[in-house]
Formats: sequence, structure tokens, C-alpha cells
Amino acid sequence: MTTPRETGSSGGAARGGGPRTLAEELRARPDGALAGLLRARPDLLNPVPGDLTQLASRAGTRASVVRALERLNRFVLQTAEALAVAPDSCPYGTLAALMTGDAPEDPRIAEVLPGAVAALREQALIWGTEDRLRLVRTARELLAPSPSHPSPTGLGPTVAEATAGMSPGRVQQIIAAAGLPGTHDPVSAVAALTALFEDRVRMAALLAQAPREASAVLDRLLWGPPYGTVTADPASHLRWLLDRGLLLPATPGSVLLPREVALHLRGGRAHRTLEPVAPELEPAIPHSAHTVDAAAAGQAFTALTTVEELLAAWGSDGPLVLRAGGLSVRDLKRTATLLDATESAAAFWAELAYAAGLLASDGEVDERYAPTPAYDDWLRLPAEQRWARLATAWLATTRTAGLAGGRDAKSRPLNTLGPDLDRSPAPEVRHRVLALLATLPPGTSVSPETLLARLHWERPPRTPAEPGAEDLRTLLARWALTEAELLGVTNRGALSGPGRALLGPEDAAPAHPLSDAEAGACTVRAAAALAPLLPEPLDHILLQADLTAVAPGPLKRPLAQMLSVLADVESKGGATVYRFTPASVRRALDAGRTAADLKAFLTGHSRTPVPQPLAYLVDDVARRHGHLRVGAASSYLRCDDDAVLAEILADRRSAPLRLRRLAPTVLAAQAAPDELLEGLRAMGYAPAAESAEGDVVVTRADARRTPPRTAPAPVPEGPPVPDETLLGAAVRAIRAGDMASTAERKPVAAPAPADGGLPRTTSAETLATMQAAVMTGSAVWIGYVNAEGAASQRVIAPVRVEGGFVTGYDHTADEVRTYPLHRITGVAELADEHA
Repeated sequence: MTTPRETGSSGGAARGGGPRTLAEELRARPDGALAGLLRARPDLLNPVPGDLTQLASRAGTRASVVRALERLNRFVLQTAEALAVAPDSCPYGTLAALMTGDAPEDPRIAEVLPGAVAALREQALIWGTEDRLRLVRTARELLAPSPSHPSPTGLGPTVAEATAGMSPGRVQQIIAAAGLPGTHDPVSAVAALTALFEDRVRMAALLAQAPREASAVLDRLLWGPPYGTVTADPASHLRWLLDRGLLLPATPGSVLLPREVALHLRGGRAHRTLEPVAPELEPAIPHSAHTVDAAAAGQAFTALTTVEELLAAWGSDGPLVLRAGGLSVRDLKRTATLLDATESAAAFWAELAYAAGLLASDGEVDERYAPTPAYDDWLRLPAEQRWARLATAWLATTRTAGLAGGRDAKSRPLNTLGPDLDRSPAPEVRHRVLALLATLPPGTSVSPETLLARLHWERPPRTPAEPGAEDLRTLLARWALTEAELLGVTNRGALSGPGRALLGPEDAAPAHPLSDAEAGACTVRAAAALAPLLPEPLDHILLQADLTAVAPGPLKRPLAQMLSVLADVESKGGATVYRFTPASVRRALDAGRTAADLKAFLTGHSRTPVPQPLAYLVDDVARRHGHLRVGAASSYLRCDDDAVLAEILADRRSAPLRLRRLAPTVLAAQAAPDELLEGLRAMGYAPAAESAEGDVVVTRADARRTPPRTAPAPVPEGPPVPDETLLGAAVRAIRAGDMASTAERKPVAAPAPADGGLPRTTSAETLATMQAAVMTGSAVWIGYVNAEGAASQRVIAPVRVEGGFVTGYDHTADEVRTYPLHRITGVAELADEHA
């Protein structure tokens, strides 16, 4: 049996010298071209079209065409806009003239225009032969000029469109004033006026008679918008233009410049400026690649410590989750203060930890944010692997921290970690920004505006809703540059070595999200690139006499964790300065350490002797620590020294605790135990909490964790790009369905139904035809109704008929199937040329 796939053309297209419809052109395409169309426009594939006619119909729907147009680069889009203002069947030469005009042909345009036409044809936005290029109707409606939707070309409607509602008498007056002979009908009059405006010689002679002020009016409307206002009694130069149809009335009080007049004045050009090639990433700013990588590695380490600091703080006392989801403005400010960062940077770090699966809500009644169990696993990884996990999560997530603090379309606030911060284009934009930087030599950067100009050429931005506002993709690109610097993916605007490794071996953004295997490979490469750049963690500190300690570099994890409990960070940088205070020492004692433990720790990790003031501080706090015991009565306070309790009762600062003496060594309080602990510490004491058995309660800051949580899945932008296996199966199914719907059939005895469907046959005729097809090995065309009542047409090659079932190779499904005979509504043999 011969199929369209084998012949490469359809019968209709061959007979007519060219395709008559988009479906006929698609039918003539090879399988590779159909697969390319489905790859470029994956929305056409869900569900798989039943045949090529259905595919062509779906390719012309408004939503699909809008999506396809948004993914064109600027020059291909300008080519489509030129076709939208050209005649419906536009020869290639006419299109080229609209692109270049009367000026000498630009060799760049001549070189890239065929590729632009091919790109439009590949995406089924145009069809037809070179001498009859046709833009699909929906694309023409979207791109053609109209008062409500002006064209980027700045052109207005044609003379025929502008005069559609004009009285015949007025049309005759216009052609008479223009020096044309009168006609008997308005159609021929409009045609004569159009021919005048399109004739360069006669049009030049007519404009030579125009008043000087009239030429200035035309110049103002020339490049758009083509609409202007006039009074009820226009000036003489405006009256001269209106009388000759060089300006035509649009609405009461407004006029328009006809398209043919504008094209003549423009020298035949549809666009004022063409951009046939992408703008270069210039001027490039060179830096030392070694300097960029070293500084980026330092920033990468800072990113790790910032995320750890955030999650360590939230592990002991995480902020509440808002009822609508997300982090409150007050908690965001507290987080920014904690991290010594701006609020926007704090929002980024929180969103990054959330995207990496290290942070989530705990799901309790009083829902709070806390680290996940995955955070503990992440902490055990080497520094380079921890960074690579964060960078890979950032590159793939659709979470957009830059939106935090703004408002959505309904003026509702957008909160950090809230449910409305996903933006589907974010991963693609981030990847493309890094991919463009990867095309530059190592260590080289460009200005953000240069990078944005290139991105705008590749994907022209939509017109923003508010004047002066930037579209979403531009904002995403700006945020990507800022976040890449914070994360150490870039430095000084140049892509670092580890950042380059994140992209994989290719320098172009992927057409689809990375698979788990691809993302894992990128993570491994990035970690390997960062590892030699990171400093070796230190196992020592330098204690100083002013109760501070200096860490001259990154510390090993056990040392860093213990020091963060025993001291407070005073300053960060190349060297971190820690300060010991009574509160910080008490914090270490609360965690179960003794004074001997703390002094042994300091002695073992300090390159300098333990200063005497620090030893005194540890001993003094330890001597008073636990001297007072707080338990639950509502709460109580006990101490073996009744003089201390008497001192507390006499202190006015204890009044809010509402204490009273129960025994010489016991006080009762109406405040909760935690409030009592905080109140006594504020008064300068060092109380310890005790259990019901009288033992000291040891508290640890890292005790809180959420139940197991998975990282948030990215929100895809439209349907995913199909893989090659799915594309091949879809093309085979569409071809088979098209063959079933277009194959010629032999006539049958029963009359064909009026709706043009399959002629119905009796059960006996169906059985006899099937048995004959088995004997001859031929294919037949059947109508089939499944168990759900859905009807379909299929071409099958029967191989066995028995037990009320027919088994055969189904060309539509491209597999062997079995069908009950009672569900087959009719059968017909294929015509000889298709058998």
C-alpha cells in the first residue's frame, strides 16, 4: 500500500501545482518535517491529532498561533508582520521588496530572509509555494493593522478597507479630485484609486502638487500611528489631502493614512528599521579568568554560610506561616537583620533553601517554617557539593524571589515563600542568560543592557500593561544576573568556571527541562570545577584578650558549629570575628556543656593561649548556671540559697513575674516557665530549666525539623517538549489516521449516509469482507465504536477472523489489535491504487 509518507506529496497538491490548504502542504511534508513542527509547537500534540486535517486545524487556533508567534526572533517576526500587510497570496519577490524597499538590497537581508521564511513554514505559520506565500488566517488577524491592535509596522488599513463604509458618491468625488476618470460602481473606483497610489510615477506627480503643510502632515503619520484628528472645518492643506483620498476618514473627528500611501512615502518598506541579525555582545569587558573564579568561589562559600545561618536560626525558632501562605513582612525584615542583608537578598536565600528542599513548613497547628531532614544530609556533604546542589536547584526552579514585596494582577501582596511566586519562563531565562555569557571568553563580561538587547532580539518582549514598565522576561533576566552574583555563578558580570560547568557541554539553552540524569551530571561537573577553588577548612582559631576570637578562614564543621553556640558573630569577611558574652556562654551551658568542656575545647582549637578574662567569664557563668531551678507549677523557682530568693522578691523588676514564696527555698510564679527563664536572665541571673524529676533540661538549637518533604516541583511553561520516541509514534499515528480518512474506497451495495461517513454494512457483509481480506492479504477501511461510544475510522489488514473477533494490523495505531465484529459499523475495501 502506498502512503503519503512514501510519495512525499498529496494528490490534491500534485494536481493543482501547489497545496490548496495547509493540510495538503502538511500531507506533502516528510516525517522529519512533521516531527520538527510538533517539536517546535508541542501544544499541537496534546492530544495526538487524528489526521493531518485535524493537525492543520489545531495549528490555526488562536492560542496556538499566539504561542508560536511569541517564540519567534525579531527578524522572523518582522517577516511575518510584512506578510500580514502584503496581499494574501504574496510572491517571494513582493515580500523581499517590503523588507528592503527602493533602497539597494541589504546583503544581510538577502542572506537571512530565506531562513526566516523557512522558519515560518516549519512552524506552519505560512504555507504555499514561493510565488504564493500565505500567512495562516489567525496569524494575519493577529498581526494585521487595526485601530484596536496597531501593527509594529506602523501601517494602517488599505484603501479598500478604509472606504468600505463610504458612500459611492463620496468615492467618486475622491477619484475625480485625484484626476481619475469616473466609474460606474464604487468597487472599480476603489480599485482605480488603489492603482494610483501603488503607481510610483503617478503618485509622485500627485504629491508634487501638495501644499508644503500637507507634506508635513503626511510625514507625522508616516511611521505610525497612522491615525490623526481633524476639526469639523479642517485647514486648507488638510482639505486638499482629504479630497484626494491621501487621508481618509476613520471615525468622526479622526482620519487615517492609507497603507498604499504610506508604503509609497516609505519607499516600499514595511518597517522603519530591520534587525536581520542578532546584536553582538559588545563591548566586552575583559577580566582575569583566575580573578573571576577566585572571587566567585569566595562568594559561593558566603552563599553556603548564609543558607546555613538562616536554617540554623529557623531550626530553633522558625517564623510562622501566614494564613494565605508565605512569610510576613515583619519576619522578612527580621531575617534580613539576622543575615545582615537587604530584604530582597533575604527573600532570595529563603526561596533558594525552599527550592532546594532544605526548608518547608512543619504542618503543625501553629504552622512554622523549619529545616527539613534533607538539610541534615546536605550539611554532611563537602562544600563544593552543597554549593552545586544549591546552584542546580536555582537554575531549575520556577520560584521567583524578585516578585516578593510586589502585588499580583488583583493587587494582592506577593509574600516570600508564598504560593504565587512561580513563573514558568524563569528557568529558561536564567539558562539563556548564562548561555550567552558562556559564549564569551572566560573572564569576559558585558553590560546588562547589551545582554538584554540580545535577549529582546531572540524573544521580542510583549508590550507592558503600564507605560514605562518592563515585561516579565526582562525582569527575570535582571533578577537572574543579580542572583547569579549572589550565588557565585558569576562575578563582575562574567561567568565563572563552576557556573560554566552548570550548563553542561552545550552553550545553548535547552529546549526542554533537564532530566534528572542531565541535572545530576551538571551538578557533578560544577562541584568538580569549584572544589580546587575553595580554601581548605581550618581546625583552629585565634583567641584574643578582648573576649573575641578570630577565624582566619572557613572552619571545619564541628568547630564552626560549636563556636556558633559558644560565641556570637561580630563581623564577617575574609576573617570572621566571634565575641564571647555571658549570654553566649550560658547558651553553651544550656546545651549540656560544662565549664571544663568549654575550656578544653578552647584550648584544643586555639593557636593562642586562652586569655585569662575568657577563662574567668566561663567559670563565673558556670558557677551561677543552674543555681536557680525553674520548673512547672504554673511555674516555680527553687534555690538552695534562700537569700538569693529573697533578693529576687525584693527586686522591682520581678513584679511582672508575680512571684510568691512557698517555702524558704521555693518561689511560685504565675508566668510560664519559658517566660520566667527569660525574665530572670534579663535581671542578670543564670537560671536553668529542670524536668519533673529535678534534672537539668538540656536544650539544643537544632532540634526542630519538619517531617520529610520533597522540593517544590517547577511549574512548566506550557506542554513539555516531546522526546524522539513520542514524536516518532505521534507522526506514525497521524499518518495512519490521515490515510484512513483520505483513502479512496470501493463502492458498497448499501447507500452511503448523507453525512459522508462510512457506508454501513450488514453483519454478514462485514464478515464476508473481512474473510476475503484475510485470504488476499489486503487492507480494509472500517468504522469502529468503542465501549465508551466514541467512533473512529481505521485502516486495518486482517490476519484472522474467528469467534466473533477480527485480529489485524491497525495502521492507525501502528500495532496489532483485536476488534469485536459487532462494534464494527461498516467496512469497505480500499481502492486499487491504495491497496
